[in-house]
This record gives sequence, C-alpha cells and structure tokens, in this order.
Amino acid sequence: MTFRTTRASRTSRSPCRTPSASAGRTRRWRSGSIAAPDLEAERLGRLEETLGYRFRDRALLIRALTHSSFANEHPPGSHHEKLALLGDAVLSLVVAEHLYGVDPDAGVGDLTSRRAEVVSGANLARWAAAVELGEALRLGRGEEQTGGRTRASILATTLEAVLGVVYLEAGLEGARMAIARLAGWGNGASAA
Repeated sequence: MTFRTTRASRTSRSPCRTPSASAGRTRRWRSGSIAAPDLEAERLGRLEETLGYRFRDRALLIRALTHSSFANEHPPGSHHEKLALLGDAVLSLVVAEHLYGVDPDAGVGDLTSRRAEVVSGANLARWAAAVELGEALRLGRGEEQTGGRTRASILATTLEAVLGVVYLEAGLEGARMAIARLAGWGNGASAA
C-alpha cells in the first residue's frame, strides 16, 4: 500500500487534506491513521538505522508493520501475520544455532529453555521497544485507542514479521546479523 496526497494538497497554501466523509473538513495526520509520506519515510529510516539493515522492498516492510486491525479498516490491505510466521521460524533457528555455538556441551533441555526465554513474547517486545518499533506500527483505530502501540503481543509479532522481511531480502546470514544486533551478541556476527 502506498501513501499519497493529492498534488493540490502538496502545493496549495491550505493545510493538508485527507479524504473524509464530509468534504472540506481538514483532518490532521494521526499516528494511528495513514501517515503522511514524509513522516512514514522518517519512521522507516529510523527503524533501518536502529536495526542496521536497509530494506530493499519498502512495500514488504510496510506490510510487516501493518497490524490486521489496520488492514481491516483500509481494504484491500494485507497484514503481517504470514511474515511473522516466517520470522518466528528464522528467529528460533538463529537463536538455537547461537546457543549451541556458545555452549555445545549444554544439554538439550537447557538449550531448549534458554531458547524459549530468548524468543519469548516478553523478550521480543523488549527488543521491539528498544528499536522503537511501536512508532512505525500501522494500527486500526481501536488498537490505537487501547494502547496497541505498546502492547507486548503486537510488538513481538511485528518484530517477527520484520525479521521475516530481513530473511526474504538478505537470507539467513542477513537475519543472523539483525538478530545478533537486537540480542546484543557482540559485533552482530553469529557465534555458531
């Protein structure tokens, strides 16, 4: 989905206008609505800088940042759930690989519990908050009004979706580096 304003709204002296049910009514850009293109670009740029990864397909990144509540309010729209499924699998693999590389003599039970702790929703939400992922989320009005931008489950799922995009664009090595950066594993390289 692309964001656009009409040419007239960009060049006229009047405030930006967005489509509304009542013609002539001015509505300000809000964080829960479709963001102004320059604001959207700024948020995505900050996210890229923090992750240390430049996304090639902005449309795919925007899908990763789109919650189903937003997609339902702005049809036809797609959301991040399938990307999150992919990101979750990649994350689990990279974390298991890292833990095995750091401690190859650990028992399977120990590795499993440590992996579960790292990939837990609470931990992923902390990582997402650290990179200010909530600022870039596209949420429906209801989720926005009920604190969805800081809800741990939404942040965790969105982070998994973003990691899914990194994997699709940069492969497993790119995902390893992004996850290592989020986890604070040294210089961003895999330990395995």
